[in-house]
Amino acid sequence: MEPMTLSIYAQRRARVAAQLGQGGIAIIPTAPERARNRDSEFLFRFDSYFHYLSGFGEPNAWLVITGDGHTTLFCNPKDLEREIWDGVRLGPDAAPSHLGVDAAFSVAELDQQLPQLLENKATVWYPFATHKGLETRVDGWLNAVRARVRFGALCPQAQHDLCAILDEMRLIKDDFEQDVMRRAAQISAGAHIRAMQRSAAMLRAGQDVREYHLDAELLHEFRQHGSQYPAYSSIVAAGANACVLHYRADTAPIRDGELVLIDAGCELDGYASDITRTFPANGRFTGAQRALYELVLASQDAAIAATKPGARFTDPHEATVKVLTQGMLDLGLLDKDQHGTLDDAIHHRHYFAHYMHRTSHWLGMDVHDCGSYVEPTEVGQVSERRDPLSGETIKDRPSRILHPGMVLTIEPGLYVRPSDRIPREFWNIGIRIEDDAIVTAGGCELISRGVPVRPDEIEALMRG
Repeated sequence: MEPMTLSIYAQRRARVAAQLGQGGIAIIPTAPERARNRDSEFLFRFDSYFHYLSGFGEPNAWLVITGDGHTTLFCNPKDLEREIWDGVRLGPDAAPSHLGVDAAFSVAELDQQLPQLLENKATVWYPFATHKGLETRVDGWLNAVRARVRFGALCPQAQHDLCAILDEMRLIKDDFEQDVMRRAAQISAGAHIRAMQRSAAMLRAGQDVREYHLDAELLHEFRQHGSQYPAYSSIVAAGANACVLHYRADTAPIRDGELVLIDAGCELDGYASDITRTFPANGRFTGAQRALYELVLASQDAAIAATKPGARFTDPHEATVKVLTQGMLDLGLLDKDQHGTLDDAIHHRHYFAHYMHRTSHWLGMDVHDCGSYVEPTEVGQVSERRDPLSGETIKDRPSRILHPGMVLTIEPGLYVRPSDRIPREFWNIGIRIEDDAIVTAGGCELISRGVPVRPDEIEALMRG
Protein backbone atom coordinates (compact mmCIF):
# COMPACT_ATOMS: atom_id res chain seq x y z
CA MET A 1 0.00 0.00 0.00
CA GLU A 2 1.31 3.47 -0.92
CA PRO A 3 2.49 5.67 2.00
CA MET A 4 -0.19 8.29 1.35
CA THR A 5 -2.92 5.65 1.32
CA LEU A 6 -1.45 4.07 4.45
CA SER A 7 -1.72 7.39 6.25
CA ILE A 8 -5.39 7.79 5.27
CA TYR A 9 -6.34 4.53 6.98
CA ALA A 10 -4.09 5.29 9.96
CA GLN A 11 -5.76 8.67 10.40
CA ARG A 12 -9.19 7.05 10.35
CA ARG A 13 -8.18 4.53 12.99
CA ALA A 14 -6.77 7.34 15.11
CA ARG A 15 -10.06 9.24 14.85
CA VAL A 16 -11.92 6.16 16.01
CA ALA A 17 -9.52 5.61 18.90
CA ALA A 18 -9.98 9.19 20.06
CA GLN A 19 -13.73 8.62 20.37
CA LEU A 20 -13.66 5.30 22.23
CA GLY A 21 -13.07 6.92 25.57
CA GLN A 22 -10.65 5.93 28.29
CA GLY A 23 -10.46 2.18 28.48
CA GLY A 24 -12.39 1.72 25.23
CA ILE A 25 -11.76 -1.07 22.73
CA ALA A 26 -13.35 -1.63 19.32
CA ILE A 27 -13.75 -4.93 17.44
CA ILE A 28 -14.49 -4.86 13.71
CA PRO A 29 -14.80 -8.03 11.59
CA THR A 30 -14.84 -8.16 7.82
CA ALA A 31 -17.68 -9.84 5.95
CA PRO A 32 -17.94 -13.65 5.90
CA GLU A 33 -17.55 -15.73 2.78
CA ARG A 34 -20.92 -17.06 1.64
CA ALA A 35 -21.74 -20.29 -0.18
CA ARG A 36 -23.55 -19.88 -3.49
CA ASN A 37 -24.13 -23.57 -4.05
CA ARG A 38 -22.21 -26.80 -3.65
CA ASP A 39 -18.43 -26.20 -3.74
CA SER A 40 -18.96 -22.65 -4.98
CA GLU A 41 -19.01 -19.34 -3.17
CA PHE A 42 -20.30 -15.90 -4.00
CA LEU A 43 -17.59 -13.47 -5.06
CA PHE A 44 -16.19 -12.13 -1.80
CA ARG A 45 -16.79 -8.50 -0.93
CA PHE A 46 -15.26 -7.10 2.27
CA ASP A 47 -17.25 -5.39 5.01
CA SER A 48 -17.38 -1.64 4.37
CA TYR A 49 -16.62 -0.61 7.96
CA PHE A 50 -13.63 -2.96 8.13
CA HIS A 51 -12.21 -1.82 4.80
CA TYR A 52 -12.76 1.85 5.65
CA LEU A 53 -10.37 1.42 8.58
CA SER A 54 -7.87 -1.03 7.12
CA GLY A 55 -7.86 -1.06 3.31
CA PHE A 56 -7.51 -4.84 3.63
CA GLY A 57 -9.51 -6.94 1.18
CA GLU A 58 -8.94 -10.52 2.34
CA PRO A 59 -11.70 -12.57 4.00
CA ASN A 60 -11.60 -14.00 7.53
CA ALA A 61 -10.03 -10.92 9.12
CA TRP A 62 -10.66 -8.83 12.24
CA LEU A 63 -9.46 -5.43 13.40
CA VAL A 64 -9.11 -4.37 17.04
CA ILE A 65 -8.53 -0.73 18.02
CA THR A 66 -7.94 0.45 21.59
CA GLY A 67 -8.52 3.90 23.03
CA ASP A 68 -4.78 4.54 23.23
CA GLY A 69 -4.53 4.13 19.44
CA HIS A 70 -3.06 0.61 19.31
CA THR A 71 -4.32 -1.45 16.37
CA THR A 72 -4.22 -5.23 16.03
CA LEU A 73 -5.13 -7.22 12.90
CA PHE A 74 -6.13 -10.87 12.81
CA CYS A 75 -5.90 -12.45 9.36
CA ASN A 76 -5.41 -15.72 7.55
CA PRO A 77 -1.91 -17.15 8.08
CA LYS A 78 0.41 -17.94 5.20
CA ASP A 79 -0.43 -21.41 3.89
CA LEU A 80 1.19 -22.63 0.69
CA GLU A 81 -1.39 -25.34 0.04
CA ARG A 82 -4.37 -22.98 0.43
CA GLU A 83 -2.61 -20.24 -1.53
CA ILE A 84 -2.27 -22.62 -4.49
CA TRP A 85 -6.06 -22.86 -4.58
CA ASP A 86 -7.23 -19.45 -3.35
CA GLY A 87 -4.40 -16.99 -4.04
CA VAL A 88 -1.55 -15.41 -2.13
CA ARG A 89 -2.27 -14.21 1.42
CA LEU A 90 -0.67 -11.22 3.07
CA GLY A 91 -0.14 -13.05 6.37
CA PRO A 92 0.43 -11.67 9.89
CA ASP A 93 4.18 -11.12 9.49
CA ALA A 94 3.79 -8.70 6.56
CA ALA A 95 0.61 -7.01 7.80
CA PRO A 96 2.17 -4.34 10.09
CA SER A 97 4.44 -2.91 7.40
CA HIS A 98 1.92 -3.31 4.59
CA LEU A 99 -1.16 -2.01 6.41
CA GLY A 100 0.36 0.19 9.10
CA VAL A 101 -1.14 -1.75 12.03
CA ASP A 102 0.80 -2.17 15.25
CA ALA A 103 0.49 -5.94 15.57
CA ALA A 104 -0.95 -8.86 13.66
CA PHE A 105 -1.80 -12.46 14.50
CA SER A 106 -3.22 -15.48 12.75
CA VAL A 107 -7.01 -15.51 12.91
CA ALA A 108 -6.65 -18.94 14.51
CA GLU A 109 -5.49 -17.09 17.64
CA LEU A 110 -8.55 -14.82 17.78
CA ASP A 111 -10.34 -16.63 20.62
CA GLN A 112 -7.12 -16.80 22.63
CA GLN A 113 -6.06 -13.18 22.10
CA LEU A 114 -9.40 -11.32 22.37
CA PRO A 115 -9.98 -12.02 26.09
CA GLN A 116 -6.48 -10.73 26.79
CA LEU A 117 -7.15 -7.56 24.79
CA LEU A 118 -10.52 -7.04 26.51
CA GLU A 119 -9.17 -7.56 30.01
CA ASN A 120 -9.07 -4.38 32.13
CA LYS A 121 -10.92 -2.36 29.51
CA ALA A 122 -13.99 -0.31 30.46
CA THR A 123 -16.09 -0.36 27.29
CA VAL A 124 -16.26 -2.62 24.25
CA TRP A 125 -17.46 -1.22 20.93
CA TYR A 126 -18.51 -3.24 17.89
CA PRO A 127 -20.98 -2.81 14.98
CA PHE A 128 -24.45 -3.75 16.21
CA ALA A 129 -26.82 -5.77 14.02
CA THR A 130 -24.43 -6.09 11.09
CA HIS A 131 -22.73 -9.47 11.68
CA LYS A 132 -24.84 -12.47 12.61
CA GLY A 133 -23.50 -14.10 15.76
CA LEU A 134 -21.04 -11.33 16.64
CA GLU A 135 -22.81 -10.53 19.92
CA THR A 136 -22.52 -14.18 20.94
CA ARG A 137 -18.79 -14.23 20.22
CA VAL A 138 -18.27 -11.04 22.19
CA ASP A 139 -20.19 -12.57 25.10
CA GLY A 140 -17.91 -15.59 24.97
CA TRP A 141 -14.78 -13.47 25.10
CA LEU A 142 -16.20 -11.42 27.96
CA ASN A 143 -17.05 -14.59 29.88
CA ALA A 144 -13.43 -15.64 29.54
CA VAL A 145 -12.44 -12.31 31.12
CA ARG A 146 -15.00 -12.75 33.92
CA ALA A 147 -13.48 -16.12 34.71
CA ARG A 148 -10.32 -14.25 35.73
CA VAL A 149 -11.88 -11.70 38.08
CA ARG A 150 -10.60 -13.69 41.09
CA PHE A 151 -7.11 -12.94 39.80
CA GLY A 152 -7.82 -9.20 39.68
CA ALA A 153 -9.00 -8.94 36.07
CA LEU A 154 -11.56 -6.25 35.23
CA CYS A 155 -14.24 -6.91 32.62
CA PRO A 156 -15.77 -4.21 30.38
CA GLN A 157 -19.04 -3.10 31.92
CA ALA A 158 -20.50 -1.35 28.87
CA GLN A 159 -21.09 -2.20 25.22
CA HIS A 160 -21.66 0.47 22.57
CA ASP A 161 -22.56 0.46 18.88
CA LEU A 162 -19.45 1.35 16.86
CA CYS A 163 -21.69 2.29 13.91
CA ALA A 164 -22.58 5.49 15.76
CA ILE A 165 -18.98 6.64 15.39
CA LEU A 166 -18.22 5.20 11.96
CA ASP A 167 -21.44 6.35 10.30
CA GLU A 168 -20.68 9.97 11.13
CA MET A 169 -17.12 9.61 9.88
CA ARG A 170 -18.17 7.98 6.61
CA LEU A 171 -20.88 10.56 5.94
CA ILE A 172 -18.31 13.22 4.99
CA LYS A 173 -16.12 12.03 2.13
CA ASP A 174 -12.52 13.24 2.09
CA ASP A 175 -10.63 14.21 -1.07
CA PHE A 176 -9.35 10.66 -1.55
CA GLU A 177 -12.87 9.23 -1.44
CA GLN A 178 -14.31 11.91 -3.69
CA ASP A 179 -11.67 11.20 -6.32
CA VAL A 180 -12.47 7.48 -6.33
CA MET A 181 -16.19 8.22 -6.59
CA ARG A 182 -15.63 10.56 -9.52
CA ARG A 183 -13.75 7.83 -11.36
CA ALA A 184 -16.47 5.28 -10.53
CA ALA A 185 -19.14 7.63 -11.88
CA GLN A 186 -17.11 8.23 -15.03
CA ILE A 187 -16.88 4.50 -15.71
CA SER A 188 -20.60 4.05 -15.08
CA ALA A 189 -21.46 6.94 -17.38
CA GLY A 190 -19.51 5.27 -20.16
CA ALA A 191 -21.42 2.04 -19.53
CA HIS A 192 -24.77 3.80 -19.89
CA ILE A 193 -23.63 5.38 -23.15
CA ARG A 194 -22.53 2.00 -24.46
CA ALA A 195 -25.90 0.44 -23.60
CA MET A 196 -27.87 3.28 -25.21
CA GLN A 197 -25.94 3.06 -28.43
CA ARG A 198 -26.15 -0.74 -28.55
CA SER A 199 -29.93 -0.60 -28.19
CA ALA A 200 -30.39 1.78 -31.11
CA ALA A 201 -27.81 0.02 -33.31
CA MET A 202 -29.37 -3.43 -32.85
CA LEU A 203 -32.87 -2.13 -33.56
CA ARG A 204 -31.65 -0.32 -36.68
CA ALA A 205 -30.09 -3.59 -37.83
CA GLY A 206 -33.38 -5.44 -37.28
CA GLN A 207 -31.89 -7.63 -34.56
CA ASP A 208 -33.70 -9.14 -31.59
CA VAL A 209 -32.77 -6.99 -28.59
CA ARG A 210 -33.20 -8.25 -25.04
CA GLU A 211 -32.63 -6.65 -21.65
CA TYR A 212 -29.69 -8.98 -21.07
CA HIS A 213 -27.93 -7.64 -24.16
CA LEU A 214 -27.76 -4.19 -22.57
CA ASP A 215 -26.84 -5.66 -19.19
CA ALA A 216 -23.86 -7.32 -20.89
CA GLU A 217 -22.73 -3.95 -22.25
CA LEU A 218 -22.79 -2.50 -18.74
CA LEU A 219 -20.72 -5.34 -17.30
CA HIS A 220 -18.21 -5.13 -20.13
CA GLU A 221 -17.62 -1.42 -19.64
CA PHE A 222 -17.34 -1.78 -15.86
CA ARG A 223 -14.63 -4.42 -16.04
CA GLN A 224 -12.92 -2.90 -19.07
CA HIS A 225 -12.06 0.14 -16.96
CA GLY A 226 -11.01 -1.57 -13.76
CA SER A 227 -14.21 -1.76 -11.73
CA GLN A 228 -14.19 -4.82 -9.51
CA TYR A 229 -17.94 -5.47 -9.81
CA PRO A 230 -21.33 -3.77 -10.09
CA ALA A 231 -22.28 -1.77 -7.01
CA TYR A 232 -25.70 -3.48 -7.08
CA SER A 233 -27.76 -5.68 -9.38
CA SER A 234 -28.31 -3.67 -12.53
CA ILE A 235 -31.84 -2.69 -13.49
CA VAL A 236 -32.50 -2.90 -17.23
CA ALA A 237 -36.23 -2.46 -17.65
CA ALA A 238 -37.92 -2.32 -21.04
CA GLY A 239 -41.35 -0.81 -21.56
CA ALA A 240 -43.81 -1.53 -18.74
CA ASN A 241 -41.07 -3.22 -16.70
CA ALA A 242 -39.78 0.27 -15.86
CA CYS A 243 -42.82 0.70 -13.61
CA VAL A 244 -41.37 -2.01 -11.32
CA LEU A 245 -38.95 -0.09 -9.09
CA HIS A 246 -36.53 -2.93 -8.31
CA TYR A 247 -36.84 -4.82 -11.56
CA ARG A 248 -33.74 -6.79 -12.57
CA ALA A 249 -32.32 -7.20 -16.05
CA ASP A 250 -34.02 -10.26 -17.55
CA THR A 251 -35.04 -11.72 -20.91
CA ALA A 252 -37.77 -9.27 -21.92
CA PRO A 253 -37.57 -7.92 -25.48
CA ILE A 254 -36.69 -4.28 -26.10
CA ARG A 255 -39.17 -3.02 -28.64
CA ASP A 256 -38.97 -0.20 -31.13
CA GLY A 257 -40.99 2.73 -29.83
CA GLU A 258 -40.67 1.86 -26.12
CA LEU A 259 -38.52 3.40 -23.42
CA VAL A 260 -35.75 1.60 -21.56
CA LEU A 261 -34.82 2.45 -17.97
CA ILE A 262 -31.32 1.50 -16.84
CA ASP A 263 -30.31 1.94 -13.21
CA ALA A 264 -26.73 0.74 -12.94
CA GLY A 265 -23.42 1.72 -11.41
CA CYS A 266 -20.05 0.15 -10.86
CA GLU A 267 -18.07 -0.21 -7.67
CA LEU A 268 -14.48 0.95 -7.84
CA ASP A 269 -11.98 0.33 -5.06
CA GLY A 270 -14.77 -0.03 -2.53
CA TYR A 271 -16.91 2.95 -3.59
CA ALA A 272 -20.23 2.85 -5.41
CA SER A 273 -21.71 4.88 -8.21
CA ASP A 274 -25.44 4.95 -8.94
CA ILE A 275 -26.81 6.31 -12.23
CA THR A 276 -30.21 5.99 -13.88
CA ARG A 277 -31.07 7.01 -17.39
CA THR A 278 -34.29 6.47 -19.33
CA PHE A 279 -34.07 6.57 -23.11
CA PRO A 280 -36.04 5.59 -26.22
CA ALA A 281 -34.97 2.15 -27.37
CA ASN A 282 -34.69 3.32 -30.98
CA GLY A 283 -33.15 6.69 -30.11
CA ARG A 284 -36.25 8.84 -30.73
CA PHE A 285 -38.72 10.01 -28.08
CA THR A 286 -42.41 10.03 -28.92
CA GLY A 287 -44.41 13.11 -27.96
CA ALA A 288 -45.92 11.52 -24.84
CA GLN A 289 -42.56 10.05 -23.78
CA ARG A 290 -40.84 13.40 -24.15
CA ALA A 291 -43.56 15.23 -22.21
CA LEU A 292 -43.17 12.94 -19.19
CA TYR A 293 -39.39 12.86 -19.53
CA GLU A 294 -39.08 16.64 -19.56
CA LEU A 295 -41.29 16.81 -16.46
CA VAL A 296 -39.01 14.43 -14.56
CA LEU A 297 -35.95 16.33 -15.78
CA ALA A 298 -37.43 19.65 -14.65
CA SER A 299 -38.06 18.15 -11.22
CA GLN A 300 -34.46 16.97 -11.07
CA ASP A 301 -33.23 20.44 -12.02
CA ALA A 302 -35.24 21.83 -9.08
CA ALA A 303 -33.77 19.23 -6.75
CA ILE A 304 -30.21 19.98 -7.91
CA ALA A 305 -30.73 23.69 -7.24
CA ALA A 306 -31.88 22.79 -3.71
CA THR A 307 -28.79 20.67 -2.98
CA LYS A 308 -26.31 22.97 -1.26
CA PRO A 309 -24.65 23.56 2.12
CA GLY A 310 -27.08 24.63 4.80
CA ALA A 311 -30.06 23.06 3.04
CA ARG A 312 -31.88 20.12 4.58
CA PHE A 313 -31.61 16.61 3.15
CA THR A 314 -35.34 16.73 2.47
CA ASP A 315 -35.18 19.98 0.48
CA PRO A 316 -34.35 18.31 -2.87
CA HIS A 317 -37.23 15.88 -2.38
CA GLU A 318 -39.69 18.65 -1.59
CA ALA A 319 -38.54 20.59 -4.65
CA THR A 320 -38.99 17.48 -6.79
CA VAL A 321 -42.47 16.74 -5.45
CA LYS A 322 -43.65 20.28 -6.13
CA VAL A 323 -42.59 20.20 -9.79
CA LEU A 324 -43.79 16.64 -10.40
CA THR A 325 -47.17 17.18 -8.79
CA GLN A 326 -47.86 20.32 -10.78
CA GLY A 327 -46.87 18.43 -13.93
CA MET A 328 -49.19 15.55 -13.06
CA LEU A 329 -52.06 18.00 -12.71
CA ASP A 330 -51.19 19.72 -15.99
CA LEU A 331 -50.82 16.48 -17.99
CA GLY A 332 -53.90 14.78 -16.59
CA LEU A 333 -52.19 12.15 -14.47
CA LEU A 334 -54.02 13.74 -11.55
CA ASP A 335 -57.55 15.10 -11.88
CA LYS A 336 -57.80 18.71 -10.77
CA ASP A 337 -61.47 18.28 -9.89
CA GLN A 338 -60.75 15.24 -7.75
CA HIS A 339 -57.31 16.07 -6.35
CA GLY A 340 -57.64 19.82 -5.99
CA THR A 341 -54.88 22.39 -6.09
CA LEU A 342 -51.15 21.79 -6.05
CA ASP A 343 -51.04 22.27 -2.28
CA ASP A 344 -53.98 19.89 -1.83
CA ALA A 345 -52.37 17.20 -3.96
CA ILE A 346 -49.09 17.49 -2.07
CA HIS A 347 -50.70 17.60 1.38
CA HIS A 348 -52.77 14.47 0.69
CA ARG A 349 -49.87 12.80 -1.17
CA HIS A 350 -51.93 12.17 -4.30
CA TYR A 351 -48.68 12.24 -6.27
CA PHE A 352 -47.70 9.00 -4.53
CA ALA A 353 -49.61 6.98 -7.13
CA HIS A 354 -46.93 7.88 -9.68
CA TYR A 355 -43.97 8.86 -7.51
CA MET A 356 -43.58 6.59 -4.52
CA HIS A 357 -39.91 6.82 -3.54
CA ARG A 358 -37.60 9.44 -2.09
CA THR A 359 -35.47 11.66 -4.28
CA SER A 360 -32.14 10.97 -2.56
CA HIS A 361 -30.07 8.63 -0.45
CA TRP A 362 -26.50 8.77 0.81
CA LEU A 363 -23.88 7.27 -1.48
CA GLY A 364 -20.43 5.99 -0.62
CA MET A 365 -18.90 2.60 0.09
CA ASP A 366 -22.43 1.21 0.10
CA VAL A 367 -24.85 2.22 -2.63
CA HIS A 368 -27.33 3.12 0.13
CA ASP A 369 -24.61 4.43 2.35
CA CYS A 370 -24.61 4.79 6.11
CA GLY A 371 -25.32 8.05 7.92
CA SER A 372 -28.29 9.40 9.81
CA TYR A 373 -30.91 11.37 7.91
CA VAL A 374 -31.81 13.24 11.10
CA GLU A 375 -29.87 16.35 12.13
CA PRO A 376 -27.95 15.21 15.26
CA THR A 377 -27.93 18.69 16.79
CA GLU A 378 -31.75 18.77 16.69
CA VAL A 379 -32.66 15.13 17.33
CA GLY A 380 -34.73 16.07 20.40
CA GLN A 381 -37.12 18.22 18.39
CA VAL A 382 -40.06 15.93 17.58
CA SER A 383 -43.41 16.65 15.99
CA GLU A 384 -46.21 14.25 15.14
CA ARG A 385 -48.41 14.04 12.07
CA ARG A 386 -50.88 11.57 10.63
CA ASP A 387 -49.98 10.13 7.24
CA PRO A 388 -52.88 10.83 4.85
CA LEU A 389 -52.42 7.53 2.99
CA SER A 390 -51.72 4.96 5.71
CA GLY A 391 -53.31 6.75 8.66
CA GLU A 392 -50.20 6.02 10.73
CA THR A 393 -48.85 8.51 13.23
CA ILE A 394 -45.37 9.56 12.15
CA LYS A 395 -42.79 11.23 14.36
CA ASP A 396 -40.90 13.86 12.41
CA ARG A 397 -37.46 15.07 13.45
CA PRO A 398 -35.48 17.82 11.71
CA SER A 399 -33.83 16.57 8.54
CA ARG A 400 -30.06 16.47 8.19
CA ILE A 401 -28.30 19.72 7.30
CA LEU A 402 -26.12 19.29 4.21
CA HIS A 403 -22.38 20.02 4.44
CA PRO A 404 -19.56 19.96 1.87
CA GLY A 405 -18.26 16.43 1.37
CA MET A 406 -21.61 14.70 1.74
CA VAL A 407 -22.52 12.63 -1.31
CA LEU A 408 -26.09 11.85 -2.27
CA THR A 409 -28.12 10.75 -5.26
CA ILE A 410 -30.76 12.92 -6.92
CA GLU A 411 -33.26 10.60 -8.58
CA PRO A 412 -36.82 11.72 -9.27
CA GLY A 413 -39.11 9.39 -11.19
CA LEU A 414 -42.53 9.00 -12.69
CA TYR A 415 -44.33 5.65 -13.13
CA VAL A 416 -47.61 5.41 -14.99
CA ARG A 417 -49.57 2.16 -14.99
CA PRO A 418 -52.72 1.68 -17.06
CA SER A 419 -55.82 3.35 -15.63
CA ASP A 420 -59.08 4.61 -17.06
CA ARG A 421 -58.36 7.92 -15.28
CA ILE A 422 -55.13 8.52 -17.24
CA PRO A 423 -54.64 9.38 -20.92
CA ARG A 424 -53.78 6.15 -22.76
CA GLU A 425 -50.64 7.58 -24.42
CA PHE A 426 -48.97 7.67 -20.99
CA TRP A 427 -49.72 4.06 -20.02
CA ASN A 428 -46.82 1.75 -19.09
CA ILE A 429 -44.23 4.51 -19.09
CA GLY A 430 -41.67 4.49 -16.29
CA ILE A 431 -39.01 7.21 -16.14
CA ARG A 432 -36.26 7.84 -13.63
CA ILE A 433 -33.26 10.15 -13.93
CA GLU A 434 -30.52 9.74 -11.33
CA ASP A 435 -27.24 11.52 -10.80
CA ASP A 436 -24.61 11.44 -8.06
CA ALA A 437 -23.90 14.75 -6.33
CA ILE A 438 -21.08 15.86 -4.05
CA VAL A 439 -22.12 18.78 -1.85
CA THR A 440 -19.60 21.60 -2.36
CA ALA A 441 -19.06 25.00 -0.79
CA GLY A 442 -21.15 26.67 -3.50
CA GLY A 443 -23.80 24.06 -4.22
CA CYS A 444 -23.20 20.57 -5.58
CA GLU A 445 -21.04 18.85 -8.19
CA LEU A 446 -22.77 16.30 -10.42
CA ILE A 447 -20.13 13.66 -10.97
CA SER A 448 -22.25 11.43 -13.22
CA ARG A 449 -23.05 13.78 -16.08
CA GLY A 450 -20.58 12.04 -18.37
CA VAL A 451 -23.71 10.46 -19.80
CA PRO A 452 -26.19 12.91 -21.36
CA VAL A 453 -29.46 13.70 -19.65
CA ARG A 454 -31.19 16.23 -21.95
CA PRO A 455 -33.53 14.53 -24.46
CA ASP A 456 -31.98 16.16 -27.52
CA GLU A 457 -28.52 15.11 -26.34
CA ILE A 458 -29.70 11.54 -25.79
CA GLU A 459 -31.17 11.37 -29.28
CA ALA A 460 -27.98 12.77 -30.81
CA LEU A 461 -25.87 10.26 -28.88
CA MET A 462 -27.99 7.33 -30.04
CA ARG A 463 -27.77 8.39 -33.69
CA GLY A 464 -24.01 8.01 -33.46
